[in-house]
Amino acid sequence: MLTISMLVNDPRNLPASVETSVKDNNDMPGHLARRFQQIAVAVFLAEVEDAGFDLTPVQYAALATIKANPGLDQVTLAGLIAYDRTTITGVIDRLVQKGLAERRPSSRDRRARELQITDEGRRTLRKITPAVESAQRIMLGGLSAKEGEELMRLLRKAIAAGNELSRAPQRDAQI
Repeated sequence: MLTISMLVNDPRNLPASVETSVKDNNDMPGHLARRFQQIAVAVFLAEVEDAGFDLTPVQYAALATIKANPGLDQVTLAGLIAYDRTTITGVIDRLVQKGLAERRPSSRDRRARELQITDEGRRTLRKITPAVESAQRIMLGGLSAKEGEELMRLLRKAIAAGNELSRAPQRDAQI
């Protein structure tokens, strides 16, 4: 398992572009990632609200993942969307309250509950998709198409390298 100390203590694991002395916050990838996340959430919420929906990025990710994986449990859902297992319950509670998803007794494990998307959840995903796609375009608005593709490639690469360092690592489906 890769640890933070392994990365820090072995300079071969650091990109050549990372300097040992940071000049300001804009030289720090963590700061830039946090700022981009703030922008991404604001853009997502604005586009979705303008389209008449009340759904957060995490609720959208959960709902889309439930649709793609009918019958999954909350722990599996948390792993698939890289969300903390202890707080995924609140996300599911809100989707259930909105009538977009439901919990059913598991056919495989009496202690577990399976998640299913409702008809209203399917309609919501279908109707919200243009707003979500618009939000993604706006987030990459300052970049050319090629730069946007490169940013996405680099984000995926950096995330894959650091996935196990996260409090909520992304996991593959094991349904």
